[in-house]
Amino acid sequence: MKNIVVIAHDAKKPELVQFLQERLEWLQGVNLLATGRTAEYIESKGIPCKHLSPGRSGGYTQITEMIDRGEVDIVIFLRDHKVVQPHHEDIRKLLEACNVHNIPLATNYASAELLIIGLIRKEVAERFKQKPE
Repeated sequence: MKNIVVIAHDAKKPELVQFLQERLEWLQGVNLLATGRTAEYIESKGIPCKHLSPGRSGGYTQITEMIDRGEVDIVIFLRDHKVVQPHHEDIRKLLEACNVHNIPLATNYASAELLIIGLIRKEVAERFKQKPE
């Protein structure tokens, strides 16, 4: 089962929920992990997820550590380019961990869409490889 981290700055939370709602059938085989307020927001819209710490309270560091341990398959982080926060260094480290460990990362709706399409195509190709001839 895939572990997908979903994070959204406040202005992007509705966009993240829309993205997830459009993929509910596919998400049934996925563990969604979300930072504090993002988790609360998406759960308030009926989408279950595992709560991690809020970003400013160590949530970004928690995700980075999970990436380092190989526990995350994908990160979708819908970022508001206008937001600069005191814990921005934690965000930079999270993004860097995705690059270091080759974890697919989407930071906007379009890249998240392409990432999921690519993952679905990869899963289908792997199923065909496993079928006996």
